[in-house]
Amino acid sequence: MSTALGRTNHAKAILGPELHARLSETKVLLVGAGGIGCELLKNVVLTGFGKITLLDLDTIDLSNLNRQFLFRKKDVKQSKALVAAHTASPFNPNVQITPIHGNIKEPQYDIEWFQGFDLVLNALDNLGSDARRHVNKMCMAAQVPLVESGTAGYLGQVQPLVKDLTECFDCIPKPTPKTFPVCTIRSTPSQPIHCIVWSKSYLMGQFFGQDEDATEELDEAEKQGENAEEIATLRREAKGFSEVRAAIRDPNQDGSAARQAFQKVFNNDIRNLLSMSDMWRHRDPPTPLDFDAIMNETFVVARSTAPPQVNGVSSAAVTTNGKTNGQHSARPVASTSATNGRVALKDQRKLTLKENLELFVSSVNSLSARLAGGNVDTIEFDKDDDDTLDFVTAASNLRSIAYGIEEKTRWEVKEMAGNIIPAIATTNAIISGLIVLQALHLLRKSYDKLRNVHLQFKPTVPLSTITLSKPNPACGICRDTYTKVQCDATRTTLADIVKGILGDDEREVSVYEDKRVLADPDWDDNYERTLESLSVTRGKFLSIVDEDGDLSTITIAIADLPSTHPSSGSSLVLPDPLPKPTKKEKPPVVAPSTPPRTSLKRAAPDDDVVLLDEVPSANGPPAKKQKLSQPELASPSKKRQLEEDGIVMLEGANDKVDDEDDVIIID
Repeated sequence: MSTALGRTNHAKAILGPELHARLSETKVLLVGAGGIGCELLKNVVLTGFGKITLLDLDTIDLSNLNRQFLFRKKDVKQSKALVAAHTASPFNPNVQITPIHGNIKEPQYDIEWFQGFDLVLNALDNLGSDARRHVNKMCMAAQVPLVESGTAGYLGQVQPLVKDLTECFDCIPKPTPKTFPVCTIRSTPSQPIHCIVWSKSYLMGQFFGQDEDATEELDEAEKQGENAEEIATLRREAKGFSEVRAAIRDPNQDGSAARQAFQKVFNNDIRNLLSMSDMWRHRDPPTPLDFDAIMNETFVVARSTAPPQVNGVSSAAVTTNGKTNGQHSARPVASTSATNGRVALKDQRKLTLKENLELFVSSVNSLSARLAGGNVDTIEFDKDDDDTLDFVTAASNLRSIAYGIEEKTRWEVKEMAGNIIPAIATTNAIISGLIVLQALHLLRKSYDKLRNVHLQFKPTVPLSTITLSKPNPACGICRDTYTKVQCDATRTTLADIVKGILGDDEREVSVYEDKRVLADPDWDDNYERTLESLSVTRGKFLSIVDEDGDLSTITIAIADLPSTHPSSGSSLVLPDPLPKPTKKEKPPVVAPSTPPRTSLKRAAPDDDVVLLDEVPSANGPPAKKQKLSQPELASPSKKRQLEEDGIVMLEGANDKVDDEDDVIIID
């Protein structure tokens, strides 16, 4: 027997013949072929999972090779999914691997597609990524078990997620990326991350995104008490982007748009900020950059403070033309990739000022050509898109130079802008092994064996397990009631869907697509519009929300009509039976942590007393009176009840009580 054919013998001996036999028919979706994904693919192949679909939209980068062992240098720039599948297939000839180079959020990967799998294993690289949340929602909707995972340096976690049995990924709020004050990002950056966030989140949007004037963000900054004069300057600055946007989108532009963009951002806008002298009273002012001087290598940046050192040598004594004059220029970096006798990778060396400007011009021209071509209306930052990464790298470094901040290499910008967490090969290997163990528990339906597993720093307890938590009653993902509607979006109206799903239920509802309101009890204009006209097509979700808040939300996955459906038939196929929303759980009542204060009020007298049911307001009607007999007042439980209601009974009007008590005296 060959080595490859005999590799499953160990798995068969450990798992037993029954479970091992089931593995060959188990359909697994593996999302991600990066650090965890490569290790995980190797594990599931060797364990004997028979039908594996591997999906990843990324291509192989040179920096991946130190930990993603299914790739080689010859594979750089090729699809991760395709290369990983090709490399791992010989490990076990009995396994069928279907690689897909694509985005898991694309509409063809809808609820029906997810329902074709027995297990989904997430191996994504970013905690807060939309893809991770999307997979979680799709698995909850399709009711397919999901094993979530993640690593951060030496730390790692594995979390099995099952609809209605465990909490889902969105049951607990995740940490959000750190935000910075608007004025810090726009006017007074002091760290490289400030310049990178500005380039990625602001400048990319102003040049290549939607036509926005950013007034809402500035309004919010004004409410937060940021500098009013500075905000007024930023408003004027934002209005000036319209001409640059038009030049970038002009199909007949001769390449001058990049120069125009540079002049506005790195010269005119900086000069406007310098006009506010009070802002620079206690900080170094920025230096406007000059396009021609940089290209001629004659530009210098004056600095009043000691500049950072480069390779142990102060850059204050160097200018771009090599002369010494005591002024700080752009940090000189040799155009070759040799640094201190070591060969540096292209993306891991710092660019000169001129090289940053050249990269800025080339990236703006490339992105401009994509917009002018008419294929796309907007372009957003993507760490795996070379043009957008080049733009953010060049723009953030040029801004850093203007403000006297340390520049970053292209790789460092990619890491910071893409929220990439450094990965360690051994951590990935441990976590991928734990994923497979949890997947086997799910196949056995050994739900009592499922655990959240954490890889941590403690040498005495490197692995810790936590019992799974129940779903959060307030979760807006796993607590929804999911269903599926197959329809022709060109003929089906919103009313067809809503009325078809609700049936005889006439309660008041609102209808959403993601965060977009399509209808509510006072606005039904969209009910007669087709789903296609509302951009609600295959892969999208409609949510029917109960206005009273008593019943769970019905979330409807939109799917295409089956191929066997007659073209002349109905435009939609409703689920049978119709979904029944569940009663929303009320949060548990938490008992007070401290015992109630012992009452110091006097005991009630034995004679008859009249109590007030209600305390009248100043202008309100007289209170109703109620007669209580002596036996009722003599009851200790009745006395306690009266005291808890805040009523003090006195023998006469002259009796004294504590000031803190609310007293009603009955004559």
